[in-house]
Amino acid sequence: MNQAEKALKFQQLHERPGAFVLANAWDTGSARLLAHSGFEAIATTSAGFAFSTGVGDRVPDRDSVLANAAEIVRATSLPVSADLKNAFGTTPRAVAETITLAGAAGLVGGSIEDVSYDPNAPLLPLEHAQDLVRAAVDAANAQPFPFLLTARAENYLVGRPDLADVIRRLQAYQEAGAHVLYAPGVALEQDIRTLVQSVDRPVNVVIGQSGAALTVAQLSAAGVKRVSLGSALSRRAYGALLHAAQEIREHGTFTFVQEAAPFAVLEAIFTR
Repeated sequence: MNQAEKALKFQQLHERPGAFVLANAWDTGSARLLAHSGFEAIATTSAGFAFSTGVGDRVPDRDSVLANAAEIVRATSLPVSADLKNAFGTTPRAVAETITLAGAAGLVGGSIEDVSYDPNAPLLPLEHAQDLVRAAVDAANAQPFPFLLTARAENYLVGRPDLADVIRRLQAYQEAGAHVLYAPGVALEQDIRTLVQSVDRPVNVVIGQSGAALTVAQLSAAGVKRVSLGSALSRRAYGALLHAAQEIREHGTFTFVQEAAPFAVLEAIFTR
């Protein structure tokens, strides 16, 4: 399947009835395991990738993130969308360049955030954020295939849990042309319904950041189109490693092996 075919498939997932799960991989091995498990599309996770290299989420630069995304693209035949953080720029030109490079890396979609990384004013001014989204959309639409640009309102992740402002921001990003809208941290079912009803673009909801127990069926009934997992799968994998290490160090036992994936199963998946 070539890039244009992947892009069309990814677009169709957002158009069909109900919600689909966009599983987040952090390296080629996790991408291949997710593809083997039957997921229809994959997203990258900036935090998961950072953890896999032994650094914090804010450390990897654009080249590293895109190189990791390109490796994940090559790992499977599935459509891949990338977590592009704040598009690694604060000007329309820089943001557009990131989206162009994302397409060149084989990606068929990507998300950008409206964070400023200023602790005193953690969100970009709305007008400026909207300009950046517009530049990203223009670059996405200039690709020779449908590159889906997801615009994120980061209010809840930066300590500004104001649903009205989230909606105001997502409506502005919709006006700027964003293809998909996303507000990580919004977890209450009624808030999700309100958000979905306030916009006319597909809405992504992330599960795993706030401990929300909503199911795919519940999210679908609320009008959500896409369910992503953020860094949850990578944190689950690393959590298992930490738990095993703790058991060995504190108890001198190895019961964790009972839950480990059998060698033969992994060998069979990775040698196909």
